[in-house]
Amino acid sequence: MSDHTPWHPATVVDAVPLNLNARSITFEVADWPGNLAGQHVDVRLTAADGYQAVRSYSTASTGTGTRVELGIEKLPDGEVSPFLVDGIEIGDSVEIRGPLGQWFVWTEDLKAPVQLIAGGSGVVPFLAMIRQHCKAHSSSEMRLLYSLKTPDDAFYREQLTLLAGDAEVTWHYTRATPAGTQKQPARLTKRDLESAVLPPESAPRIYVCGPTGFVETVSGFLRELGHVSENIRTERFGGV
Repeated sequence: MSDHTPWHPATVVDAVPLNLNARSITFEVADWPGNLAGQHVDVRLTAADGYQAVRSYSTASTGTGTRVELGIEKLPDGEVSPFLVDGIEIGDSVEIRGPLGQWFVWTEDLKAPVQLIAGGSGVVPFLAMIRQHCKAHSSSEMRLLYSLKTPDDAFYREQLTLLAGDAEVTWHYTRATPAGTQKQPARLTKRDLESAVLPPESAPRIYVCGPTGFVETVSGFLRELGHVSENIRTERFGGV
């Protein structure tokens, strides 16, 4: 991140619940330069007494235009996320800095097959990638493996279902499964990855995003399965 990246005034124009603890918020940013799929932004809140708090969030939106969409999960001990999920209203303003990050991005000039692996709210940048993949009419294969605690914890379920024809989605549950599902909930294993992700011989570009422990475990399993480190890109966060 560069200290010279400017802050942009951002006004809330839409806010939609994603689940009981998360919200999709769309901001109007008049001078937004656009962003690549997978990039993130910093959001800055300023209190009446001048105190400021800054947090980073992945964008669910991509491309040009003046709208920036973020998918935000409320953290129990968070300074920023509780306000964004429960407090901020349409018409309110914050400041946004970005776009940030060039490593964890997908663009349509990448012709290799793509495997996305998300843990919880880590699915947000992948929604942007799938949207861009669809918009670009890319012929490269794209898959998403989405691991989450319960069906009620899903982010963007309806959108991912609508985009399933463009990117194959595999849902994995660790604590409770949908009614009628025979597979028992459990942590993601190396065998789960072997059966759901693109094989090493197809040399896919793999993106992994989620809590730190999830990312480290999944990355280790992928290497054990024969995927080379150069093809694995990760983004992690400290919340659970």
